[in-house]
Amino acid sequence: MNTVKQTLPGGVFAANLTPQHPDLRVDAEKLLTHCRWLLTHGCNGLAVMGTTGEANSFSVKERMEILDALLQGGISPGVFMLGTGCSALTDSVELTRHALEHGVSNVLMLPPFYYKNISDDGVFRSIAEVIERVGNAQMQIYLYHFPNMSAVPFSVEVVQRLLDRYPHIIAGMKDSSGDWKHIKSMCEEFPGFRLYAGTEKYLLDALEVGGVGCISATTNVTCGLAAKVFDAWQARDLDRAHELQAYLTTIRVTFEHYPFIPGLKSYLAHITDQDHWLAMRPPFLPLSDEKLSVLLEALRSHNFTLEYA
Repeated sequence: MNTVKQTLPGGVFAANLTPQHPDLRVDAEKLLTHCRWLLTHGCNGLAVMGTTGEANSFSVKERMEILDALLQGGISPGVFMLGTGCSALTDSVELTRHALEHGVSNVLMLPPFYYKNISDDGVFRSIAEVIERVGNAQMQIYLYHFPNMSAVPFSVEVVQRLLDRYPHIIAGMKDSSGDWKHIKSMCEEFPGFRLYAGTEKYLLDALEVGGVGCISATTNVTCGLAAKVFDAWQARDLDRAHELQAYLTTIRVTFEHYPFIPGLKSYLAHITDQDHWLAMRPPFLPLSDEKLSVLLEALRSHNFTLEYA
């Protein structure tokens, strides 16, 4: 397939959960169903094979098969921000090439995250080496800034160097730092840089300083609410946008009391009565009955319900 450079839409992206069979194989049919549900319930795009998708618990082969299944199921390649960054350079190159060969030009790139205290030169070289080896001008890289998880940040200096060297390839960033000052500084330092906040609680704030949207674990269930915030902002109904954002933030913070993968999968298993959602690869485990009960009561207290079918 000839890859055409795609500009991702702004707005609400879900950091997709990955449904699995009881033996922990990917359940491609249920993943496809979930992606379709997200795209018809408020999501403008899908971040597949990121942290919430348990990407680093899957092999390169499995990750390529996941993309193949979604494309074969009719999901447009233009809605994907596909996680392809790995600790191993050759894995990052293989996954990125596979994405481009299948029409997906927008990829989410982690820094090499096993080794710590990496210099800016080392972080720069890790991304530059992927770009040079893949050698495809249609590639659009979104840097994945998640220092709480990777312990390897993308500094302002590294981002500037990458933009100077590869201005038509470095497209933006998913900033999952949870640090509003960092999100704001990236938007202000690099006008036109397509920054997605890694939490919907900063969706409106990010939009107001030049960001383009959010990519979040919890938009697997809050996508409808987040879409209302985005729509109100686009309509310049700012009072309504801020009112909706306050409620959206309350629901996001409620889920923050639990690890996202167990919390979200346990919640979906409960509301759908579908136990397949409880399958997750170690080290993750479903929430205990006690913790799930506390989560459900907290959501009820905020009048949050979700119709998922």
